This record gives sequence, C-alpha cells and structure tokens, in this order.
Amino acid sequence: MCFLPQWECTWFFILCCSFSLLLVWCYFWWEAHNDYNDFNWLLYNRSGEWSDGTMPILTTTAVGLSYTTFLMGLALCHIALGQQMNLFWIHKVGVLAVLLTTITGVVSIDELWRSEWDIVIISLQFTGPFLHIGVLAAVTALGWLVAVFVVRAERTRLQMVVLLVYFCVLLALYMAPLAISSPCVMDKSSLRPRPLVFGRRGAPMMAPENTIMALNKAIQQGVSALEADVAISVDGVPFLMRDRTLRRTTDVQRLFPHRQEDDASLFTWAELRSLNAGLWFLKSDPYWTASSLTLRDRRRAGNQTVGGLADLLRLAVKTNCSVAVSLRRPPPEHPRHELWINDTLRVLQRSGIPLERVMWTPDVGREQVRREAPRLQQMSQRRLTLQQIREMGISALSLHYSQALRQDIRQYTRSNVSVNVHTVNDPWLYSLLWCSGVTSVSSEAPNILKDVPYPIWLLSPDAYYLMWIACVLVSFGVVVAIFIHQKWKMSGMQSYNPEQIMLSAVVRRPSRDVNVMKEKLIFSEINNGVSNTDELSMYTENGYVRYTHGGMPH
Repeated sequence: MCFLPQWECTWFFILCCSFSLLLVWCYFWWEAHNDYNDFNWLLYNRSGEWSDGTMPILTTTAVGLSYTTFLMGLALCHIALGQQMNLFWIHKVGVLAVLLTTITGVVSIDELWRSEWDIVIISLQFTGPFLHIGVLAAVTALGWLVAVFVVRAERTRLQMVVLLVYFCVLLALYMAPLAISSPCVMDKSSLRPRPLVFGRRGAPMMAPENTIMALNKAIQQGVSALEADVAISVDGVPFLMRDRTLRRTTDVQRLFPHRQEDDASLFTWAELRSLNAGLWFLKSDPYWTASSLTLRDRRRAGNQTVGGLADLLRLAVKTNCSVAVSLRRPPPEHPRHELWINDTLRVLQRSGIPLERVMWTPDVGREQVRREAPRLQQMSQRRLTLQQIREMGISALSLHYSQALRQDIRQYTRSNVSVNVHTVNDPWLYSLLWCSGVTSVSSEAPNILKDVPYPIWLLSPDAYYLMWIACVLVSFGVVVAIFIHQKWKMSGMQSYNPEQIMLSAVVRRPSRDVNVMKEKLIFSEINNGVSNTDELSMYTENGYVRYTHGGMPH
C-alpha cells in the first residue's frame, strides 16, 4: 500500500470494507438457510402477501460478492507488482453502491429479524475450526504484501506500525482455538444416540403443511413423532392450522371473500372442510420443492383440505407414532374460549391412542390436564430450572435451537428430562445438536435429515489440537520464509549500480524490481550531492528504459 497515493489508499480501504462486510453478509445468509421459510412467513405477517423474500437478497449478494472479489483480486495483484490500483470511476461508484446496499441490508435485518443473529453464534461452533484455518491461510498469504512494504532500506513509523499490527493479528489467530468451543470436538465414545426426528407440520417440503398428505409423507420418511399446530373451530372441533387466518394456506378468498381476515377459529368445521388447503403450495412453492413432485403427488397436493386433530390421531394409531400438539387458544369472543382444553382432551381420549405417546405443550391449563389425563406427557416450550420442572411435572422440553445451550442440555438429560429442539432443517445444525446431546429435533425437512446417519464432522480433542499446532507451524514457517526472501531480495538490490539497473531494464526485470532500483539510484545520487538540475531522468522507448541527465521523464 505504500505504492499507492493517499487517495488510492482510501479507495482500497473502502474496497476492503465492502468485501469484508459482504463476506459476513454472505455467511449470515448461508447459515440462515435453515430458517428461510420463517423469514418469508415473517414478511407475510407484516405485509399480508406471501412472497419469497430470500431470492432477491441471495441474488444481489451473489452478484455483489463476485464483483468485489474480482476487484479485490485485481487490486492485490497491482499492489504486489508495485503498481497503482487505478480504480476507474465506474468501479468506485459500484463499490460504494455495494457497500451502502449491504449496510442497508444489515440494518434492515437487525430491525426485522433480530433474533436470527443468534444462529450466527451457534453456527460458529460448527464452522469455527475451519473458518480459523481459512482466515489463517489468508492472513499468512498477506504476509507477502506486508513484507514488501516493511523490508525496505528506509524505516518509517508507518512501516513499524504495519509490522506490529500484522504480527499481533497473526498471534491472535495462533491463539484463537483457545476461544473456540465446539460440541463436535469430542471422543466418539461420548457421542449420544442419533436424535429422533419429529415431523413439524408433517413434511411441509413435500406436501402442504398440516395436511394429511404432509403427515403421511413425514411417516414415510421415518419420523418418530408428528407435531402439529391445533386450533379450535367455532363448533368445538380441533383442526390443524398454523396461521391466525386462512389466507395463506387455503382458498378462503374464493369461498368467503368477506371473511378472509377473520380468525381461522371463527369458522365452523363444515366451512373449514370445504376449503382447499393444497393449491397454495403448488402456487407459492414455499420451499422450492413443488417442481420436484411427481404428477400424482401434484394432483394429491392440489386436492388437500384442512386436516383435523382426529385425522392426525388416527394416522398416529395406525403407524404407532407419537404426537406432539401445539395448541392455540381461541380469541375471547369465541364460544369455546373457556372450553378449548376440554374439546381437545375429548378428541384425544376418544382416538384410542395411548396417552403416553401424546406430548402436551401448552402451559395454560396444565393443572387441569394433569388431573383429567395424567398419562399425557407434559412438555414445556420454555427453558425451565430443574426445580420448576419437578414442580410442574414436566418430562420433556421443546426449545428453539437458540435456547438449547449445551450445558443445559447435559443437565436436563442427566435428570431424565428429554430435550426436543426446533426447527432443525439443515444437516449442519442437526449434526451440531446431535453432538450436544439433544434427544430429538422437530424438522420441516425429515426427508433431508434421514440422510444424515452420522455427524458431518467429529474430531477427538487430540486430533483437533494436532491440526491446530500443525497449522500454526506451517503458517509461521511460511511467514518467516516470506520475510527472509524479501529481505534477501532487497539486500541484493542495494548493490546494483546504474549500469546494472540499465541492464536489468533491458532484460525486462519485473516492474517492482525496476522501481526499487530506480529509488536506490535516485537516493544514491541525492546523497552524493547531485543537484536538482542534474537529476536522473528516464524515458521509455520501444519497451526499454533509458537514462539521461538534465531532463524530465518522458
């Protein structure tokens, strides 16, 4: 960077900021893949219209990262060759646009989806060891530019600052593994059995959520339990529905256009059964999977209707599957507002399913449920202390992955409390939670998790420490070799006289060597008392560099 004018240094700094921020932004959206559907659902709840908000973000991120990576590579090549960066004005505008767009995106996500930042910290537990190796390799490679800048005859304060900062960063990276803690760094003998997989709303990547088709697809993927959202109709029938309204997942706007904003529980069971609950899946394609369905499955999906809790329980009895119900209490004006628990318990008890295989999650009315159906498994969706668990008779917890801390999981499992974690769709998150010791996970993608028979990576502590030490030694050796080479190269330059410089120019030595030799010659002439009128000048003709006295460079 010493070869760049101050203005070019500023633009190089802006380019570095844009590139670095885009790398972080790209990493965020990579690990947020687990929650793309939640992001779209959040946008739907705010706007009232379903759309895939991730696609334009991913497209612009990919274009911006490719563009800044290309410019960054060119800039580093120019600096390494001792040339000015010479960033054209159109690229300066582009870099600024990328930087401002990325900053706007980060601020917007922080306001709209702030809870998602938690998964960044969680993902670092899985990617940390490998990110550390990548960053260490990049900083080691930057040692070439630092060495070129620092190993010069004249010593400036800036050179010493750059050298000090570089080696401090390098030392911090060497020690970074001391701060990296990953559940996947463990002895294989300590690995707990593979977590069970619950079909969250069935298998919504393969069929419309909370429909009988989705539940059947989940069972075909080998899930251990079916998890569904349950609401109560106006005439007291428990049915399966995630949203407060029917707009997103049914054709309510066609049959009941004046009631499409009404609460779903304010419809009768007959009205609910008259709605189509599958066409939206084919049209919206919320998981980008509708096009992969067979013609037969597309026809089945297009004919689905709203499912009832009784349908779910019959399927669970037939397949010997467990059930987890997440109930939503109807609004105060609902005629079953005080009787919703009774309605649900009645359907459970009449279904014939062993109540030990049913997990009851609502905290409201839990005492009543324990009195009337003591065999039900009591599951809480809050992170509780062991004392609270014992007092409430809880046998299982269902937590969001951001609340499932490794130390808490181990404490719960030692106390015979099952820990279920939701929502887990990506193999990397499933692998991380497996190493953490969870009992089960709720997934919208059981078809993907069934293909994860073992954690993606698992290292014993000894193997991890050996990898760490080997990387540090290799990096240190490369950095030392780079500085020794540049020092030797520079010391050789100091012995060149003018005739050698001209000969080097004739044989077309690299531009950096010629530039450095020019500087040495000029400083030598100045030190020997050469006046300004007797300056050494040079010009280029036919590809060769010639030197004359008494003229300006041509």
